[in-house]
Amino acid sequence: MKIGFLHSLLRKDEKLLLEACGSRRNLEVVRIDDRKLTFDIGTKRLGFDVVLERSINHSRALHALKLFESAGVKCINESQVALVCGDKLLTSDALQKAGIPQPRVKVAFTEASALQAIEEMGYPVVLKPAVGSWGRLLSKVNDRDAAESILEHKTVLGTYHHSIFYIQEYIEKRDRDIRSFVIGDECVAAVYRTSDHWITNTARGAVASKCEVTDEIQRLSMAAAKAVGGGIVAVDLFETDNGLLVNEVNYTMEFKNSVETTGVNIPGLIVDYAVAVARGTRHV
Repeated sequence: MKIGFLHSLLRKDEKLLLEACGSRRNLEVVRIDDRKLTFDIGTKRLGFDVVLERSINHSRALHALKLFESAGVKCINESQVALVCGDKLLTSDALQKAGIPQPRVKVAFTEASALQAIEEMGYPVVLKPAVGSWGRLLSKVNDRDAAESILEHKTVLGTYHHSIFYIQEYIEKRDRDIRSFVIGDECVAAVYRTSDHWITNTARGAVASKCEVTDEIQRLSMAAAKAVGGGIVAVDLFETDNGLLVNEVNYTMEFKNSVETTGVNIPGLIVDYAVAVARGTRHV
């Protein structure tokens, strides 16, 4: 069996996955560096039983997955999952259609309409780029002065992705959120991410600790994964007095801080899933 391992940099997560691949017999892994990858449109039979996507760059991941699929190669995750999860607006829309609880969201397309939407929602709010990760370029907006300043900066200095204003209700997280890990048809593990800062990404210094997978976490995580197309995803959850809310769904999930924390061999389970998909015994 031949697995294409699509990657950018080889971070600890990718190294753990390669180690998990190496522990299995009759499994050939071909590293595909997306910085060097070229495609001949129309080419078929690329020789891979499955491609496991681990790219850092969303655009390269999305388009490479689409081209591999066009060549008849099974991909994890599918390009449609990357498309939906890679855009917070599309994720929110998918969650809403599935009836999954999430923070209130408004979307605007101009500086003036964004300010109006913010004031209708009420301060504080969180401004996010529609496409982005690792908690970068998030802004907690506490009042009108801050809103006017941040919106002007985004308009003048922002890229195409910042021309769409994604405005989310601010949820008081009590210094933590939950990240759950879904592989196929199971939520295999979850962690709390705790920080003194309102942004609780581990990439921004939050500390991971074990979280038991309750029935509510299992149910909501699986529902969110199904809403975006399934596969291997990480679901970010907020705790509230009225139950859990889904904040985001990530399609190239990072797990390096969660393996020892949870005691779950997440990379091993990912490789098992990829092999099962390649064999046709499980659907993507």
